[in-house]
Amino acid sequence: MLAPLAWRTPPLHYGPWEQFASLLTEGLVACGHHVTLFASGDSVTAATLHATSPHGWSDDASIEPKVAECVHIASVFERAGDFDIIHNGFDFLPLTYSGLVDTPVVTTIHGFSSPRIVPVYERYDATTSYVAISDSDRHPRLHYAATVHHGIDTGSFALDPAPGDHLLYFGRIHPDKGTAHAIEVAHRTGRRLDIAG
Repeated sequence: MLAPLAWRTPPLHYGPWEQFASLLTEGLVACGHHVTLFASGDSVTAATLHATSPHGWSDDASIEPKVAECVHIASVFERAGDFDIIHNGFDFLPLTYSGLVDTPVVTTIHGFSSPRIVPVYERYDATTSYVAISDSDRHPRLHYAATVHHGIDTGSFALDPAPGDHLLYFGRIHPDKGTAHAIEVAHRTGRRLDIAG
């Protein structure tokens, strides 16, 4: 499992891709799979941890992000023969290494920060497998093996069996994330909406 290197895995605060990598890694380990997590050295996991950087670059100003990321990604592909599959949760850059190894690469695409990154995904579309985080997030020029929605660890939240009369939107506030839809639902239902992001 190749996690991003901005923050530790799982993140202490913000870090949705790191959180995704952590939940998937821990779930696979709990199912009995042998997993190596490539993440920062301060990451916490039940898997085997492989780190080339002691901390995420966002938490340590002495770390040059691009240098750390290149060494981090290379370390996965240098060991590709040790693995049945490489799950890339990093973004598009690891795709450029995928043709250099025989190990299958699956990439979870967490979104497209810019239309300018799509050509990288197109270039490797026929030789790697892509997983979308939602059907609406699929790019029309790419082929996907599946859609797997991001999950949460429900054990981290307390269930209140007597729900309140308000609504809660909790997430990144961005047009792609549905904040406007939540506001519309609140208006239509006449309920208070708390927004946290």
